[in-house]
Amino acid sequence: MTDLEHIAQQRILVLDGAMGTMIQRLGLQEEDFHPKGMENHPVLLKGNNELLSLSRPEAIRTIHEQYLAAGADIVETNTFSATSIAQAEHECSHLAREMNLASARLAREACDKYTAMDPGKPRFVAGAIGPMNKTASLSPDVNDPGYRAVTFDQLVAAYKEQVEALLDGGVDILLVETIFDTLNAKAAFYAIDEVFEERNTRVPLMCSVTITDASGRTLSGQTIEAFLISMQHVPLFSMGL
Repeated sequence: MTDLEHIAQQRILVLDGAMGTMIQRLGLQEEDFHPKGMENHPVLLKGNNELLSLSRPEAIRTIHEQYLAAGADIVETNTFSATSIAQAEHECSHLAREMNLASARLAREACDKYTAMDPGKPRFVAGAIGPMNKTASLSPDVNDPGYRAVTFDQLVAAYKEQVEALLDGGVDILLVETIFDTLNAKAAFYAIDEVFEERNTRVPLMCSVTITDASGRTLSGQTIEAFLISMQHVPLFSMGL
């Protein structure tokens, strides 16, 4: 049993809030999203928040510390879209590993700082793994419902790169979040399991799913009950909405 799991048996743990809205409040401009050496990048980068872990690390660290100061036990890394697939539209796929590594280290530094200030309340880092902008279950073309923009194996490869970097950066938890396509989630957990087996190590796993409308179903058509059954093979520390 990990320290996290032991503490969770004793009290409720508080997860941080949104990263995106906190970043929006900073009023950053296009140039803030350009890391050194990317001043003349051919694609606009404003809104590609994961880049800020490289270009404005102090801003991301401050957000983590604000949540920790407010009482959060767990903070999420700034890596929601930090996969080679999601970054392709920004022509930043080559930075995926660096984004995850830097983001994990920033969150780790913030948590270690607050744990040192109050050892009786240890803080934990959750590596955020988002759903990606391409799905294995849904076609992006209404005129070709059988078409898929990505394969399961491609998803696994991209998630695996992300997971490896998050672990290298020192995360305590892996959080597969905001799931709307169950097959994408399965690819993420498959990648995680591969990394665990290769490294002979494990960390607790968290998961959150998104309901798209009043029908109570995910975008790929599952009810919550069906989704839970689909995830029964994963030893989850927590499941949320």
